[in-house]
Amino acid sequence: MTDFETEKPLRKISEAFKELAATVNSQSAIVEVASFSRACSLVSPLFGCLGIAFKFAEMDYVAKVRDLADASKLIVTLDALLDRDMEQNTVRKAGSHSRNLLRGKFFEGPSFQGLCTSICSSPWVGY
Repeated sequence: MTDFETEKPLRKISEAFKELAATVNSQSAIVEVASFSRACSLVSPLFGCLGIAFKFAEMDYVAKVRDLADASKLIVTLDALLDRDMEQNTVRKAGSHSRNLLRGKFFEGPSFQGLCTSICSSPWVGY
């Protein structure tokens, strides 16, 4: 028998982004690449609800999340990821971790905090 609560994808997404929001709102505000990519990976199944028209968007999103998950094995925080690419002058190069982060619309400065807050406080969280 499976746990009914674990069957709710929106609840899983909400909980993951609540944890990220708590991190962003904390004094340290250090977001780990692994926890960020894990939270983002929970969103990808929702693309299936949007139909075939969003298949390419789903493939692109999944590739970017996978890149971040792979990067998390070497780079611990999002700040370190961005700093590393800035030092190597690869921020604008296709395939760089920071470009994937920015192109995937995962992170847009202060709006990331708003994203976490809005996802966590949405009325559909219980579904």
